[in-house]
Amino acid sequence: MLPTFSFFIPKDHFRQVRSFLNQFSFYKPKIGFSVEASLENLPNSPSSRIYQSHKKSSSSDFYGIAESIISKSSHFSGSDNGEAFTNCTLKDYFLRLSDISPVTVRRFWRTIDLKPQDVFEILVGFEPSSGNYETEVKKVKSLWGMFKWASEKNGGFEHFPQSCKIMASMLVRAGLFVEVETVLSRSESRGILLDCQEIFSDLIEGYVGELELERAICTYDRMRRLSLVPTSSSYQALLKYLIGLNETRLMYNVYVDMSQIGIRGSSEEINIHENVVRLLCIDGRIQEARELVRKVMASGILPGRTIIHAICCGYCEKKDFDDILSFFSEMRIAPDVIVGNKILFSLGKDYGVQQASLFMEKMEELGFCPDERTFGILIGYSCRERNLEYAFIYLSGIISRSLKPHVYSYNALLSGFLTNGMWTHSRNILLEMKDMGVTPNLSTFRVLLAGFCKAMRFDEVKAVIDEMADRGFIKLSSTEDPLTEAFQLLGFNPLDVKIRRDNDKGFFKTEFYDNLGNGLYLDTDVDKYEKVINKVLEDAMIPDFNSSFLEYCRNRDIKNTFSMVDEMARWGQKLSLPASLSLLGGLPRSAFGVKTINHLLESMFKSVYHLDQQYLNKIVQMYSKKGLTFSARHLFDGMVRRNLTIENGTYSALLLAFCKKSDLKSLRYCHHLARKYNWSAKLEDRKVLLSHLCQKKWLNEAFEMFETMLLASPCNASETFHSFLEELCSQGFTSAALIFLQEFPTHAIVLDSVAYSHLIRGFCKEEKFSEASTILSVMLSKNLTPALDVSIQLIPRLWRTDMEKASALKDICLTEQPSVALTTLCALIKRICRLKMVEEATNLFKETLSMGLMPDVETFNILIQGYCRENKSRKVVEVLGVLIRKSLRITISSYSHLVLWLCTERMFHQAWSLKELLHKESDLSDIIIYNILIFHFSSRKNILFLDALIHELEKEGLRYDEVTYNFLIQGLVQCQRISGSVGYLMTMIGQDLRPSTRSVRDIISYFCRKNEVEKALDISRELELRGWIHGTVIQNRIVQALLKKNKIHEAVDFLDRMESKELIHDNINYDLSIKQLCLHGRQDKAVDLLNLMLRKGRVPESSSYDCIIQSFCSGHKLDSALDFHAEMLCRNRKPSKITWETLVCGLCQDGRVAEAEQLLNSMIQLGETPSKEMFCSVINKHRFENNVRKASELLKVMQEIGYVPDFDTHWSLISNLGSSNKKDRVNPKHGFLSGLLSGFGFDRKNHNDKDR
Repeated sequence: MLPTFSFFIPKDHFRQVRSFLNQFSFYKPKIGFSVEASLENLPNSPSSRIYQSHKKSSSSDFYGIAESIISKSSHFSGSDNGEAFTNCTLKDYFLRLSDISPVTVRRFWRTIDLKPQDVFEILVGFEPSSGNYETEVKKVKSLWGMFKWASEKNGGFEHFPQSCKIMASMLVRAGLFVEVETVLSRSESRGILLDCQEIFSDLIEGYVGELELERAICTYDRMRRLSLVPTSSSYQALLKYLIGLNETRLMYNVYVDMSQIGIRGSSEEINIHENVVRLLCIDGRIQEARELVRKVMASGILPGRTIIHAICCGYCEKKDFDDILSFFSEMRIAPDVIVGNKILFSLGKDYGVQQASLFMEKMEELGFCPDERTFGILIGYSCRERNLEYAFIYLSGIISRSLKPHVYSYNALLSGFLTNGMWTHSRNILLEMKDMGVTPNLSTFRVLLAGFCKAMRFDEVKAVIDEMADRGFIKLSSTEDPLTEAFQLLGFNPLDVKIRRDNDKGFFKTEFYDNLGNGLYLDTDVDKYEKVINKVLEDAMIPDFNSSFLEYCRNRDIKNTFSMVDEMARWGQKLSLPASLSLLGGLPRSAFGVKTINHLLESMFKSVYHLDQQYLNKIVQMYSKKGLTFSARHLFDGMVRRNLTIENGTYSALLLAFCKKSDLKSLRYCHHLARKYNWSAKLEDRKVLLSHLCQKKWLNEAFEMFETMLLASPCNASETFHSFLEELCSQGFTSAALIFLQEFPTHAIVLDSVAYSHLIRGFCKEEKFSEASTILSVMLSKNLTPALDVSIQLIPRLWRTDMEKASALKDICLTEQPSVALTTLCALIKRICRLKMVEEATNLFKETLSMGLMPDVETFNILIQGYCRENKSRKVVEVLGVLIRKSLRITISSYSHLVLWLCTERMFHQAWSLKELLHKESDLSDIIIYNILIFHFSSRKNILFLDALIHELEKEGLRYDEVTYNFLIQGLVQCQRISGSVGYLMTMIGQDLRPSTRSVRDIISYFCRKNEVEKALDISRELELRGWIHGTVIQNRIVQALLKKNKIHEAVDFLDRMESKELIHDNINYDLSIKQLCLHGRQDKAVDLLNLMLRKGRVPESSSYDCIIQSFCSGHKLDSALDFHAEMLCRNRKPSKITWETLVCGLCQDGRVAEAEQLLNSMIQLGETPSKEMFCSVINKHRFENNVRKASELLKVMQEIGYVPDFDTHWSLISNLGSSNKKDRVNPKHGFLSGLLSGFGFDRKNHNDKDR
């Protein structure tokens, strides 16, 4: 019987535990500040939770908090604010540029001071675009740093004008517009005008892209002052921006300038032209719009539908229909049916159907082709004017043109007849509709109901209701009264309209009779009744799209809603303001893209800025939530320029959208305005925003936004603080979070165990366990208990360094949270076991059992894995037995550990038997079990069991997966069964499965070792065909094998193919191939490989540089060798002594002794010791050139190092004593000769003694 465990610990003992824990000291944190020092300023508390004096927080409490935190946590910040180029050396700039184009930079490594020509050549070399934006920005920033460095280094340095042009052009391309302005200003200060059309034009486009209108306009004006003509693309970019902002005046002026240089008629230019005309017409400047249309027509571009529609709408608004005709005549165009219907609808509404009909005739003379809707408009107005004769004339016009009348036209005719009491003819209209194939709609039946109700023909009303039910328009039960349903369809309350029988003898109330002759009358408000009936009939004459539209919007029927917009346009109508606003409210929930939404906004409103600011805010929020940040920013800027009120929700939506799009510049711009106008975000928006900023590693922006949030609404400080603290810790910025905690006003928060737990959790995640322990000590000293998950993370770490402390913390957890004791203990066992402290885990496991608790299955599996690693056979068997007896699941990891342990102990039969056991007792997949066995059998090169496994797999008919194939390929190679390995590889490839890099590497390496490189190439070609990347080892092995067979051309060709087909990964290492190619005389290809490594961000080994330098020296290409040598040193690669010696001796042989001596001195300064041969080579060259002074100086250095010069060198210098007499006289005690002789061991003192 296991003893039960009492979870009760006396309070005295609990206090003793805390006191005991507080006595321990921990390691000081190895970061840029002290955790303990940071925590000293945190508030103290006598109780288990720390409550500050709850003075009400005010916004002044938080002012400047962001600046303070940023200044103290800048070394933790991950904000990507661009690379810092302050205090950079020329070497720093060259290193960055060399990673992009090593060839361009290489010959300038030895340059100390740049000359204008050097800068120009470097800029020309880097002028072509790299194609990658991030690389391009990095390149341009480095070039700009070098450009400034050259100017600032020498006061009189002046860049070539062409250099300034190239630099400015590249800066524009990288979006560094402020720097472009600097280049232009500096050039102009020197009297040099960079009258480069492309630079200014690109600058305009850049500012437009950044939505900086004022700067774009200033640049545009600057171009015009310089008599420069902007490019077509810059004109287009500026005009599109002005159109979006509805800046009509500026737009018109810029467009007039553009039209003077000519319009070629591209789709982009035509679109801009149409929008310019449209906005001018909206502003009522129709004559100016017509003038622009005339100018463009002179270029051979006819006005499109948008222009015609805009001008016609403008004239319709002014009711100036004569000008419409003159416009059509002047342009020699015929209006399309939508424009024509728009005109006729407006004309009929304002001047009647006869004027509309006459106007239609005039338009027909110009080529207008009316459709059934055109005549439907005229029919509707004829019926409204009670002129049924004209209505039938227009109906015959439809039929005579072989058109099919629209159902709305028949509804209008029915309404006309019924309004005039001609209800008997309604059946004829319905019969004709049937003959023409026109299906009645709900409106048709409502007209019939209204007409029959007006004529008091209620039997017909019942018949109509029955027909509606048959057609599925309504559902009518046998108990429902048809007349009641009819009144409801017409909009009546059934209780307000009753049909009663007149029971008086005189029939004084009788208004009509039924089929049986009963006198009946209406019991209702007759005036209201007639008003409702007449309205239904009146509305049917002209289709009431807006009412239907509102109904669709209420029902959220998006599909029919948008189809209704198009149908309205065909009938010459437009949405009413209520209908437009109703649709606008539904757009955020729709799935439509930006083009569709913009089109709808244009069709609904003359200008989006005519909307109320409430709706503009909704549109900006909608764009932001859909991720359409450019459209959102566009509209937002327009609102700001018009001084409209921006809602808090709009700022929140924009800031979040910019953050998600990584648009840091727009984020800062929007945040600046939000702070200026006292933006107050909802708590949930705060959390989401701060979370995204931390995820982007924009810490500075996060702290600044946090301050803005609290300045606007300090009452929510505590919630925002805890949320932000948690986010900082979870995103890897716990050290910054600690500073944040220290800087936060203490009276504004309740600092409880949750905040400290966040810090500990964060430090543990960052594996800063000593800092986590320090926080724990502070918590315990304040009588605070860490969260359970925090304790579980810390206890295993403490177990290694302090068992007693770990046990004490464990007891605290169990005491304060006894309900989760089993969970806590299991979690601790797992963590301790994963830290390879198996003995401690076992003890804790025993303790768990002694409490009467049974660990979960995962705990048993973790213990098995730990025992297998420690080779504790008895323990493995015991735990495995428990799992089997209790039918607990064995995990994949446990099974793999078991097989590894058995194979390590050479117990292959037992491993095989374990497979059979797992088949019965475990739910593991069969193929997974076989994969594990294949891997471990092949690792031990046990071909017997491996063959048996393969045979059993085939017998069972199991389908191989990728893992199976890869393990078989690798295993068979290890067992020297290469044919089988290749077979599985080709089978795998044939099934479109990609083999692992290791599988391919093992086979290719095998063939290369066996000098069967052709077979290796065959496999490589299979990979090439599929575009699969070749790893470093594969490429190097193939190249070495080819070079070993002296197939130099084939090796180079193979490497060229790898590069051209982009089959090289970023971490490629060609060091081995570089050396081999140099040995085979192909230093050109070796250089290519070295350059490729640098471009991929990997610096070659020193030996690679050594080989290339020595190869160049052998080919007497000393300048190239020196360039590589300088690059090698700048990249902190250490040349070999052979390389130094080869360079020095080569320079001496080439007569460049000054450079050789400079290299010798550099070597000494770097702490290297030159060889005696190097000294002798330089000294002999000086001696040959009769430069005794230089030779003697070097000889002295040589002697100081410890080398003894040979006799020839001494004698040669002695023979030139005459040239050094003056020098001897200056120092008579230590003459030149004595200095030389001392090199042979002739001490001056000895000579004096001999003389005496």
